[in-house]
Amino acid sequence: MQILIMYYSRGGNTKKLAEAIAKGVNEVEGVNCVIKSTKEITKDDFLNSQGIIAGSPVYFGSMASELKEVFDRFVGIRKQMEGKVGAAFATSGDATGGKETTIFSIIQAFLIYGMVVVGDPMDATGHYGVACTGAPDEKTILNAKKLGRRVASLVKKLWS
Repeated sequence: MQILIMYYSRGGNTKKLAEAIAKGVNEVEGVNCVIKSTKEITKDDFLNSQGIIAGSPVYFGSMASELKEVFDRFVGIRKQMEGKVGAAFATSGDATGGKETTIFSIIQAFLIYGMVVVGDPMDATGHYGVACTGAPDEKTILNAKKLGRRVASLVKKLWS
């Protein structure tokens, strides 16, 4: 089983959050984690993954165009994505920078792809996904690992 973590990161904070999520995925036995920036994503990455965790910095309250382009590029395989697990994360430069609306824009794409969407677990924030302002701090990194573990565990339950 495979989890794809895909992200766009201009300044490096979204990449750092993606790497923390990957650590959580890697804690679940039997699940392989592939982490790639948007420019590296292929159709096979989508098709070969039972879960996708996507992240973006906030750009005008939505995901970056570089991440949106990935979803647009693979719309032709949408029906083959049905039932796979999706989760989202976001970073911003300001406390009120639109992290939740950015996460919602990613969740919306997953729903259109027919995927099963999960937020972060109750022992993290119990909300829509992991988010931070600026570089992820220790608490955010811990919550990111929890999200990765949650998605990987759910993929094992659904796809075993």
